[in-house]
Amino acid sequence: MSEPKSIPSFYQSVQSYFDRAAPHTNLNQGLLEQIKVCNAVYRVNFPVKIGNEVKVIEAYRVQHSHHRSPTKGGIRYSNHVTQEEVMALATLMTYKCAIVDVPFGGAKGGVKLNPREFTPGQLERVTRRYTSELVKRNLIGPAIDVPAPDYGTGAREMAWIYDTYRTFKGDEIDAAGCVTGKPVNQNGIRGRTEATGRGVFYGIREACEIVEDMKKLGLETGIKGKRMIIQGLGNVGSYTGTISQDEGEAVIVGIGEVEGAIYKKDGFDIHDLMKFRKETGSILNYPGAETLDKNDRHRILEYDCDVLIPAALENQITMENVHNIKAKIIAEAANGPITSLAEEVLLEAGKIILPDVYLNAGGVTVSYFEWLKNLSHMRFGRMQKRFDQNQYTALIDLIERHTGRSISQKERTIIAKGADEVDLVRSGLEETMSTAYHQVREIMQRKKKVNDLRTASFVSAINKISNDYLSLGIFP
Repeated sequence: MSEPKSIPSFYQSVQSYFDRAAPHTNLNQGLLEQIKVCNAVYRVNFPVKIGNEVKVIEAYRVQHSHHRSPTKGGIRYSNHVTQEEVMALATLMTYKCAIVDVPFGGAKGGVKLNPREFTPGQLERVTRRYTSELVKRNLIGPAIDVPAPDYGTGAREMAWIYDTYRTFKGDEIDAAGCVTGKPVNQNGIRGRTEATGRGVFYGIREACEIVEDMKKLGLETGIKGKRMIIQGLGNVGSYTGTISQDEGEAVIVGIGEVEGAIYKKDGFDIHDLMKFRKETGSILNYPGAETLDKNDRHRILEYDCDVLIPAALENQITMENVHNIKAKIIAEAANGPITSLAEEVLLEAGKIILPDVYLNAGGVTVSYFEWLKNLSHMRFGRMQKRFDQNQYTALIDLIERHTGRSISQKERTIIAKGADEVDLVRSGLEETMSTAYHQVREIMQRKKKVNDLRTASFVSAINKISNDYLSLGIFP
């Protein structure tokens, strides 16, 4: 069976996942329709002077659901931005927030341009003008709609958004909460850059701890020793790889990138690989690894491993290659890397798919922490770090006195350490990803007709969102 000539669009795929999950919720059809549709779609075209000419920029902001306020979602800069793509991403954000119990409605923004074709000064003018358009229409604010980084944007752009917002709303005490993903020295939060990749690691690790599920796959429990292939060595892929290796003792055996791919059966040190790439400009010809050139790079998905992590683009596993996938666990770090038909084949083969709508929710989770920090006007850990450290030190002293034994200064430092902001952020993210996974899996256990984690994730999201709408008394 081959993929249909016209693969469903990203938005159509998201809606089909909703439709697949909806019958398992037993909710009123009108309520389901309200949860499904985008509440507000805003499109704007604005002029920006670029060099000696004026370019008209096409941009969007979509607010999918107002069951919780504010709405939340990143802004991407790409010449492939379309209204339908932004709608799909905003829709996913609603479900993603609900799955991990982050109290936001879903939103997304898009600016149609290739950031590589613009200078930093030109990008700043575009960003500030886009922000001013949102401010004028009351589409941004700490209690209204809170953007964040996405593809093609980062902390720099978020700083420009924050500064522009303050120009309009200078007397607003919570202005810093208008956007997340800001630089740490401009009211950002430590741990935000690594958040999505770290969330992917926590999600994979949680799945690998379930004895029953690993037994079905013929694998030992735990992430230690699991052989991983990662497609995409950008922000998400690189942090997923380094954290999996350093903290989980996983073995990275393959990497796919835009210039090609490499595979080494016994694994390699991902830090050394990234250093090699920085020095040579490519991962190709890494010592001791098999190399696949640019035209053959997608075959890395078919190589032998335990965990395959597509962390690049959508529609990477299709009916053309699905029968060659050897991985037993496919972890969707990217949005929509598996087509719907290919997913059916993988599930029939008994493989576990950790869906994007759950697995890459680490970014919005830590964005939530940053938003809370901005509203509280206090760095996490400031109140309790020293108190905890003093208590732990006193406890160590007490034990040493009563036992007549002492520990080294290094051990004392480790045991008595109070939690810094990044420690608390990581702890909160770990708790969030762990709790959400078990909630989703419990739905699979309880509802016999729900046999995959993606459908269970959507059922979880729909049920949580419906509770907010039902509390309004609008629906029976």
